[in-house]
Amino acid sequence: MKVSSPRSDLEERTFKFAQNVRTFVRKLPKGIVNAADGSQLIRSSGSVGANYIEAQEAMSKKDFGMRIKICRKEAKESKYWLALMAELPDTLQREHITLLQEASELTKIFGSIVEKVRV
Repeated sequence: MKVSSPRSDLEERTFKFAQNVRTFVRKLPKGIVNAADGSQLIRSSGSVGANYIEAQEAMSKKDFGMRIKICRKEAKESKYWLALMAELPDTLQREHITLLQEASELTKIFGSIVEKVRV
């Protein structure tokens, strides 16, 4: 049984991004390059949401800003790993583009938050 807890829209969105990345990576053709890149992508995509959760518990405005910067950095890194996966089967192209767009949007969202939080 899944216990639901209230989540912010951004917390839910970052969680869904990490889930979607995992689903995508499972579908990648087997090989050393996809295994390595997929592993890195899984780490960075999960780190976006994990750091956002940490930001919600920040001890200060400065701490909050730093954790949001990490969210932005990890979203950029996710975009990087996705961009390296250029030669994909046609069946994965749409999913790949969607994930690239989401990584870009998350980067912009966290960038906007960083600008608003500047001390």
